[in-house]
Amino acid sequence: MNTQGANEIDLLLAESFKKLARTHQIEKITIRQITDEAGVIRPTFYNHFQDKYELLEWIIRRELIDPIEPLLDNGMLKEALILPLTTMEKDKEFYTRAVNLEGQNSFSETLRKAISEMSLKRLNRKKIEELLPYKKWLTAERVADYFSAALCYAVIEWVKDDMRVPMNELVDIFIYIASHSLTEIISNLYQ
Repeated sequence: MNTQGANEIDLLLAESFKKLARTHQIEKITIRQITDEAGVIRPTFYNHFQDKYELLEWIIRRELIDPIEPLLDNGMLKEALILPLTTMEKDKEFYTRAVNLEGQNSFSETLRKAISEMSLKRLNRKKIEELLPYKKWLTAERVADYFSAALCYAVIEWVKDDMRVPMNELVDIFIYIASHSLTEIISNLYQ
């Protein structure tokens, strides 16, 4: 994937792809359609991205992941969770279609991987090893994957439910679930 910062062509291709995805299934969008919409030639696309799935990953990282890093660095978890949901809500048509993309290059798998990588950078591996009794199996990677899978599940279900739950409520629910044990949650439900 193109690791350099966004340039005009990256942004142009991304906007073209997003515009097409608002009205077409992502699986059926061709590189030619993207380049025609962007007003560039096909080789230009391949100078920036391997395929449309790499472009989708670039969009996810640029719009949903990168903007929250400074918030997380400053301990602003709730704000970091709200920001990408706001972005998704503003471009509801695109993200609703993106969520429906399934398979190897699915939106959910791409988002899960990006969140897991971001989480792993922030986890204190030494502390995890000190706290966890099952060090051979329960690694920092598995902790990051677990939380990224849970967060992705919540986001995907929110989108599939037409984003009806207010995002502040969704974030509060996720923070509550992530910060309480399953035993505690279940016991509170039956009081």
